[in-house]
Amino acid sequence: MTNDLPIKKILTEHQLAPSKKLGQNFLVHRQTAERIVELSGVTPEDSVVELGVGLGSLTLPLAERVKQVIGLELDAGIIAYHQEQHDLPENVTLIHQDLLKADFAALAAQTHTPLKILANLPYSISNLLLFKLIESHESLDRAVLMLQKEVGQRLTAAVGSKEYGVLSVLLADCATVKTIMQVGPGQFHPRPKVDSVVVRITFQPVPERVAQLPPHDRKLLRRIVNAAFGQRRKTLRNSLSAGMINGLSREQISTLLTQSGINPETRAERLTLEDFVRLTNAVADCPTG
Repeated sequence: MTNDLPIKKILTEHQLAPSKKLGQNFLVHRQTAERIVELSGVTPEDSVVELGVGLGSLTLPLAERVKQVIGLELDAGIIAYHQEQHDLPENVTLIHQDLLKADFAALAAQTHTPLKILANLPYSISNLLLFKLIESHESLDRAVLMLQKEVGQRLTAAVGSKEYGVLSVLLADCATVKTIMQVGPGQFHPRPKVDSVVVRITFQPVPERVAQLPPHDRKLLRRIVNAAFGQRRKTLRNSLSAGMINGLSREQISTLLTQSGINPETRAERLTLEDFVRLTNAVADCPTG
């Protein structure tokens, strides 16, 4: 038996085509799909949400290992294909849904447990979906995601590296991230121009580093981190001033940075999560107006 799934044949016979608009690259390597599911750590008691069912490359091996799969899929043609073929197991519930509009809190309430998510994410929406996961982190247990290698590197980047940025900091504030697998372009149809990685983002239990942080306003933290990296070649004093954080003046921002133990002349990629949290609390405590 060939190790390749019959993706190209299915697409041709059912007059389907990978959508460039949706960023579809179907996983065709059977063993890779099975390995991703194995590394996800799911159990027979789990209900798992799959983001982007596609033609079922991950769905089928996942359904063999868990109690229930809730599959979200935007492509109406693919939804129709599965409904006509009745090719998905009985423990798979297929929902026609834009992933970026999904209500993860409602799904967690429906399954009565923090969500476990599995996805081969379209490259075109990976950043937006990651920010959505961060916003919904209290409803999530973990997310095992196939991403463009470059995006995966940003999630695990070290302080001071060129990959270190907004996602590095904001994910560190609510989760731990680990790269668990490398996937080459030849394992997809159509073949992408870049390599991929599979990352495991663990939200529950709360990581020790996150538990040790002082209470802080995560929305304000995100605004500060966005402003700091928005003009990452500038000093923090200048980038935060340009970001108009809480209406604070350049002088006030300089003072708050110094009070937080941060050199106003340094740049965003030099700050740890702990630095950003101290600064966030300093800004929150500073009178405005």
